[in-house]
Amino acid sequence: MSQFIKKIFIFISVFLLTTQPVIAARDTDSFDGNIYPIYAGNGSLVPPQSTLRDSIKNNRTSVIIFYLDDSSASKMFAPVVSGLKLLWTSTIDLIPLTIDEFQEKESDDPLDESYYWHGNIPQVVVINGNGEVLLDSEGQVSLKEINKAISNATGLEPPDFTVSIKSFNEYNSDASKDGYTDPR
Repeated sequence: MSQFIKKIFIFISVFLLTTQPVIAARDTDSFDGNIYPIYAGNGSLVPPQSTLRDSIKNNRTSVIIFYLDDSSASKMFAPVVSGLKLLWTSTIDLIPLTIDEFQEKESDDPLDESYYWHGNIPQVVVINGNGEVLLDSEGQVSLKEINKAISNATGLEPPDFTVSIKSFNEYNSDASKDGYTDPR
């Protein structure tokens, strides 16, 4: 065996022996990366496609989700956010925001998302197209409660199907519609 091949073999062996496996942990406050592709099966949620200012300007219902990527509570709530995207597709503006940027920011402007943040996560705020807050709740808010507020904001009946959260393993899950194929 040539010296070059021996050196490559030694390098690869040392590299493989010293690297740590990647571990994602939903029930810990560890940083695993963006929580939506990892824990909700939907990486398209972030960055948000709209701002609250644009949403109100266009008279659309906004659903703001305040979260942290390294929060176990946010990780557990991620499939609910994915379910909202699945259920209400083009009817609402879904605005998931990490609170990192709001830590030192206060606002008196109701068109600025930070105006609504209380300091706890996860937090859900449903605002109709006129800027009226219909839901402002913290913690593991039920999909049913959020759907009711969105229904009140949009004037549409809540979806007549259920969203099931399927877990692929202890880390990954995905929201899917049972009995419905046409997005709103």
